[in-house]
Amino acid sequence: MAPGALQIIVVILLVIVLFGAGRIPTIMENLAKGINSFKKGLKDEDVASDSAKKSQNDKDNSKDA
Repeated sequence: MAPGALQIIVVILLVIVLFGAGRIPTIMENLAKGINSFKKGLKDEDVASDSAKKSQNDKDNSKDA
């Protein structure tokens, strides 16, 4: 069940009351930085695993020769 418009408005109002209007942009900026760091970490992990696989394949090919 998807949240309705009234529920979304209530959540937004609660966030504004709890954190204040001035603090919300800072929170969103930090959230965006965290997401970008997470994505960068995933890409770095993929590159590292690809290079490890390539290195292992090179070793296997040199043994076959």
